[in-house]
Formats: sequence, C-alpha cells, structure tokens
Amino acid sequence: MKISTMLLVAGAVFALCYFVDKGFAKAFRSKAQHRSGLAVRANKRYGVFGVVLTALGVMGIAGGRDRVLLFCGIFAAVLGIACAVYYLSFGIFYDGESFLISKLGKRDREYVYKDIQGQKLYLIQGGSIVVELHMADGTAVSLQSSMDGVFPFLDTAFAGWCLQMGRDPRSCDFHDPSKSLWFPTVEDN
Repeated sequence: MKISTMLLVAGAVFALCYFVDKGFAKAFRSKAQHRSGLAVRANKRYGVFGVVLTALGVMGIAGGRDRVLLFCGIFAAVLGIACAVYYLSFGIFYDGESFLISKLGKRDREYVYKDIQGQKLYLIQGGSIVVELHMADGTAVSLQSSMDGVFPFLDTAFAGWCLQMGRDPRSCDFHDPSKSLWFPTVEDN
C-alpha cells in the first residue's frame, strides 16, 4: 500500500511539474527567442532532484506522527520546490540575432551579441568550467559547462558577435572552443 501511494504521489508530482513547465512557457515566453527552440537551461538534475525531494517531503509530512519526521518532511519539501522552481525559471533563449536571459522574479533582459565585451574562465571543483560573459551594460552572465545547450549557444553567440561587429571569424586569434575561449579575455581591474 505504501509503495503504491509513493508511486502515485511521485507520478502526480512529475505530471504537475510537466504541466506547470508547459503552461509557464506558453503564458510567459512569447518572444521570438522563446519560440526559436534554442535555449540554455539548468541541468535537468535540478528538476528531477527537486521533484524527488518534494515527493519525499510530502511523504514525510503525511506520515509525520513524529515531530522530527514532520520537520524533516517540511524542509525536504521546501528544498525540493526551490530546486524545481530554479530549474523551471532560469533560461537563456536565443536566435541568430539576440538572446534573452530569464530569471525568476526579474524581467527578461535582451541583449544583441555585440553587447558581449569579453569573457573570463573559471574552473570549479569537479572539473566544471564557468564561462562568464561580460556585457556592455556592466553585467556578467555566468554559464556552466554542465548546463544543457551551453556550447551551441556560445558557438551561435560567437558567430553573431562576429557578424554584428563586422569581423571575420578567421581573424579572431583568441577564438579556440577546445580551450573554452569564444571571446576576448577580460582583464581584472
């Protein structure tokens, strides 16, 4: 009985996340970049981990005769919901001319590729690489190599940057995707 209840709750949570993601996309993502189908998204592990934690939290709350189990269930559910919301809300959507950065609670920011001033590279523990793009308005966009769709975005961004800046891609001696270099390196001030 408990296993079937657990499977039912997990299935319901997965279905809810799927329908919320589809509804969210249709309601709030209506620009051309959203419809292009090209995106950089947080790794799916955030969404799956969030759904699993939420399901475990709900089971802990439902069986919460003990205070510790109740509080652990609430904590797990809140953490799971936070992971799922992060996965659903963050994204970079792009086409051949510009890209949008979408974050929860903030307006979409649109940039054209010539707004990219340069990049910095960071190696984080575990071997993941972070490419930080520095924009003309002083902001920085951090992209982890573990994100889904990050390398096709960087290739498109470089091609768009060259086109918008009037540069021949062969003349860019800094460009070496095998070393995670797409744009000129930004020096620390």
